[in-house]
Amino acid sequence: MSDEGTALSFAVHAETSADIPAREALLDRAMGLKRRKKSSEKLRRGRRPSEGLAFVARDAAGTVVGTVRLWDVAMGESGGAALLLGPLAVCPSQKSAGIGSGLVRHAIAEARRLGHRAVLLVGDEPYYGRFGFSAEKTGKLAMPGPYEQHRFLALELCEGALDGAVGTLRAAGRKLKAGRTLLAA
Repeated sequence: MSDEGTALSFAVHAETSADIPAREALLDRAMGLKRRKKSSEKLRRGRRPSEGLAFVARDAAGTVVGTVRLWDVAMGESGGAALLLGPLAVCPSQKSAGIGSGLVRHAIAEARRLGHRAVLLVGDEPYYGRFGFSAEKTGKLAMPGPYEQHRFLALELCEGALDGAVGTLRAAGRKLKAGRTLLAA
């Protein structure tokens, strides 16, 4: 799938195991090594991304230039299901080329198609607001560990999906096989 709104040619693909080294190197370049200490990481550690919701963007040469994954989480006391988006990263030399936007749009569309009801993330509202994310429905939810509440955003894929959601997010979904925890982020 190409993002037709940009001059740079790229395509979004389902992530494969062959993409893991390139994805990890991209995440390190784009986000630094401190990325593994973020609160969101506590929800990803030891887990696999939600089935069918891990993507890479490749340029015309086939190089991985972007990545995004969505993870299964349980919402606080209600235990309702949601997805956690992240990390989203784009090759620093390709910033502002529409790759991040293309990945987010593709991930949201696939999550909706697969029947998921809500997507949460920690990020900048000026960036994610254009996709419909806001802090409006996260006021009674919390992330494990430190985070900035105003950066905790949500997008309901089904109206009312976050009504009554209260408490701290918990990891859910598929666990990684032993020895693969470093590849979770």
